[in-house]
Amino acid sequence: MKRRTFVKRVGAAGIAGLAGCAGPDADSRGTTTGTSGGTDELAGTLRVATYEPFVDAPSVSPGAWIKEAFESAYPDATIEWQTPNSGLNHFIQQAQYDDEIEADVYVGLNADDLVRADDELGETELFEPLSADTLSNGDSLIEELRFDPAGRAVPFDTGYISLVYDAGEIDEPQTFADLIEPAFEDTLLLQNAQTSDPGRAFLLWTIANRGEANFLDYWQALMDNGARIAGDWNAAYTAYSNAERPAVVSYSTDQVYAHRNDVDMQRHQIAFLDDQGYAVPEGMARFADAAKPELATAFLDFMLEPRTQSEIAVRNVAFPATTTADPPESFTEYAHRPPETVTHTYDQLAGSIDDWVSAWAEQIASG
Repeated sequence: MKRRTFVKRVGAAGIAGLAGCAGPDADSRGTTTGTSGGTDELAGTLRVATYEPFVDAPSVSPGAWIKEAFESAYPDATIEWQTPNSGLNHFIQQAQYDDEIEADVYVGLNADDLVRADDELGETELFEPLSADTLSNGDSLIEELRFDPAGRAVPFDTGYISLVYDAGEIDEPQTFADLIEPAFEDTLLLQNAQTSDPGRAFLLWTIANRGEANFLDYWQALMDNGARIAGDWNAAYTAYSNAERPAVVSYSTDQVYAHRNDVDMQRHQIAFLDDQGYAVPEGMARFADAAKPELATAFLDFMLEPRTQSEIAVRNVAFPATTTADPPESFTEYAHRPPETVTHTYDQLAGSIDDWVSAWAEQIASG
């Protein structure tokens, strides 16, 4: 495996003024609002692919709101959501077999998704690079969230991996070292790094914290201390909600959802191990062979508008990607940002992440 370093950043860097930054109101949302004008380029059906939770629960997911607001701004356009079971792999396979990509935009990319796509497709471009001046709202993006050196993926929100724990059952785990102590035996729920985005992010966080040479030893110590691996976030969080374990790997915005549902906040405390959180920016991109490229670009721009960013924060329970967003107090009060963020860049993941996950799977998942 190639030697890779990791990036540490102070959590507030480049994000000062996020909360309380008033943007344009609903009647003045930038250049995209009301510009369809009946032109063919900004009319018709826009096919937007994403992961299922983004659209499958209209009362809490952002998909229904985005569709209604975008179609109101572009009355000659219609959004058609797509949620293939295999996610991005569905479109990677279509490109490998030179099949037509039947989507215009993908929402929900992260850095390791792009690494996988580039590794598997070689010179074939799945997504179209966007020039710096393509998006009128692009200058409001938080620079440290940009994760694609080729300029294809545009961040639209970000989450921070942390621990969620029940303060009525255990003390706060403050460090990675705490998790392998007897006091935390049989307490932790994890996700499979092969099949789960937060599971993979936690694995990458342990590599950043313990180093490439030592992360498997740390994972073995976790397992020896009774940590349990579930297939995905939903399975792990369901087990946590059923009080099967008092700690679970999740997101530092957990209390936003807990407060919304009026549950016991004691069971939704946030722990930042070693005062860190692992940053997972989410991006969106236009497919290289999009049938509606102009409408797709308008959609990307719409996703960065202040009102849209504020709605996504609340409905997707994730931090905005722009400095102009103004989420409500119900979000800012309960969404916790780590003192220090850790992440791997695209270049650090390229050539290494497959080896890391394979080594983890061989020793830990199959052990």
